[in-house]
Amino acid sequence: MSNSCLNEHLAAHVAELFRSFSDTSRVRILSGIIEQEMNVSQLAGLVEISESAVSHHLRGLRQMGIVKARRDGKEVYYSVIDPHIVALFQQGVRHIQEK
Repeated sequence: MSNSCLNEHLAAHVAELFRSFSDTSRVRILSGIIEQEMNVSQLAGLVEISESAVSHHLRGLRQMGIVKARRDGKEVYYSVIDPHIVALFQQGVRHIQEK
């Protein structure tokens, strides 16, 4: 990447990506589905918030193109779409742990 300033369009998308990490529940949801795909009920138990709240966060993460859904019968399982997101997330965790 060069030293030049990002254009407004690209900067807006990068800011939107980082906003996805701006809520502790979303961060905890992501940490769960980075390890393995999970359904809403599993995530609600893991994160200790309501299924409704988990669904709300997952909807936003799907709209941002961060997670994907896979239907298996009546259940819907969520996972992270892109290995770049996993790497970015893990780098952020390592950064904080090393402080």
